[in-house]
Amino acid sequence: MSDQVLSWVRIDSSDPVPPYEQLRLQILAAANDGRLPVGTRLPPVRTLAAELGLAVNTVARAYRELEHAEIVTTRSRAGTVISAPAGDARRRVADAAKVYADAVHANGLAADAALAIVEAALRSR
Repeated sequence: MSDQVLSWVRIDSSDPVPPYEQLRLQILAAANDGRLPVGTRLPPVRTLAAELGLAVNTVARAYRELEHAEIVTTRSRAGTVISAPAGDARRRVADAAKVYADAVHANGLAADAALAIVEAALRSR
């Protein structure tokens, strides 16, 4: 079953976006639009890496980033499964943005300076 789960994933080697991020974004979009509902088991890291022609560490990083965002859960025996729709992640990020906006206001930073800080943080990822 897991062999077909991500058959639609495409990694573009000419894209300046790193392959792990391309994979992460495609899985995140699929969790958001319902192609990968909660409970869907993702292919093992080594299997997906072989199918996509990627290094094992590239796929592992994408999975780790998704786990950090609480979109997937990885258990040794059960593998990696979709644990939350992406909408939940958006809600958590919106909550964090509100906390950040409150800190910006409390410290008297201008909106453009606050946005520059966020942009720099995102670029450093």
